[in-house]
Amino acid sequence: MSSILHRPAKKEPPRPAASDHPSPSGERARTDADFPTSIRGLDNARTRIVGYRTGFLADLIVAIVRFVVLARATLSRYVERVASVVTPLGWIVLLLVPVTLIAGYSVAWMELIVVGYACAAVALMAAIYLFGRSQLTISLHVDHQRVVVGEPASGEVRGFNGGRRRSLGVVAEIPVSSTFAEAVLPSIRPGGSATHEFPIPTQRRGVIDVGPVRTVRADPVGLVRRELVWTESAEVFVHPRTISIPSVSTGLIRDLEGNPTRDLANNDISFHALREYVPGDERRNIHWKTTARTGRYMVRQFEETRRSHLVIALSLATADYANEYEFEMAVSVAGSLGAQAIRDARTVTVVASEQTPQFAKRKIFAVRALSTLTGTRLLDDLTRVQNAETALRLIDVARVTAEQTNGVSVAFLICGSPVTSQQLRAASTKFAANVEVVAIVCDPETVPGLRRVAGLSVLTIGYLEDLKRALSRSAAL
Repeated sequence: MSSILHRPAKKEPPRPAASDHPSPSGERARTDADFPTSIRGLDNARTRIVGYRTGFLADLIVAIVRFVVLARATLSRYVERVASVVTPLGWIVLLLVPVTLIAGYSVAWMELIVVGYACAAVALMAAIYLFGRSQLTISLHVDHQRVVVGEPASGEVRGFNGGRRRSLGVVAEIPVSSTFAEAVLPSIRPGGSATHEFPIPTQRRGVIDVGPVRTVRADPVGLVRRELVWTESAEVFVHPRTISIPSVSTGLIRDLEGNPTRDLANNDISFHALREYVPGDERRNIHWKTTARTGRYMVRQFEETRRSHLVIALSLATADYANEYEFEMAVSVAGSLGAQAIRDARTVTVVASEQTPQFAKRKIFAVRALSTLTGTRLLDDLTRVQNAETALRLIDVARVTAEQTNGVSVAFLICGSPVTSQQLRAASTKFAANVEVVAIVCDPETVPGLRRVAGLSVLTIGYLEDLKRALSRSAAL
């Protein structure tokens, strides 16, 4: 077979590396690292539905799911609106329509069929009352946002017709604390307005929420009821009653505006006496004339003067008061003392008991500081305080206050008649020895008076006006 030619095998050219040869599409193969927004590692709604798949089918499935979610959200929103409009009686009528019609046609009961159509007609007429927009603009105005207990207070609802047609009369509902006030606005001509004034109860101290103003569109039968909210709510602060009293430091503390204290100091304003020099005394206090006469260094000694720091501690424990009247009087006493101290430009701290949560494992020893920036801010905070069974009692309030407040010169402890003299003395011992402690006991069943115990002055008052006379008497002593 020598005649058969042996052709050499054809050698295939070496394949270039993937990075050196373009792909059939004209681009080199890319990895996820080349795409800063790669889908790999993404965890969102799309990947949870179709994973990392792409293409027409995946896009179609995602579009269908998005449509279902949007439709369900829209439908639920409209269902909630309808459910809030239809009353229980309306749901009963709507349920009777298909039941009576199906049952009537099934047994050929003409009267039942008539009832079904009558219910449908009533439901249709009730739905007509929901359509249409009001041309009125309703606003709420409160003349005084801060009043004292017992002072008259009122609010005003104003309606303005900015449309081109005469508006129909409406009845507006205004929540006032736990009650409702109704404001009847008559029909108003275009460009006209109408007002309705309503009273705000101020017999009790507290914060009263007024509003928001709502109007109700309802059918005569009561199948539908649509509420429109026009305004925001407003707060009315009913402050505790306070009185003007003498300066709260007069007769109780000696400060820069009065006489010096009995405490001695090396540097101050009021000269007390001379004593011999000891190492550490300042040379500027040496009295050179006496030193020359006696032959020994003599230095001046002064009586300490300081600006009074008043602390007013109010117990909120229910056990410290016999009734609600005593507690309200105690709040008024705290407000009167604090407001007067602020007017006198004194340094004042007002604290009240903190409450222990009902399910706490242990008792919470803390007090809540009230704002003393201005007298109005203080009364605003006192408006919100309420007594509670789990609030700290007076002795614990005094102890926590003494630990957390520095530089106290006068401490007022305010409580009711159940607090005994032994408890008052125990509370006064929580403060330093140089602190003047005054206990004010609110007891309408006892003759008002002032008595002094070792390190403690006890003022008993039956009415708020007794506080002024008691402080004046203490200043005269």
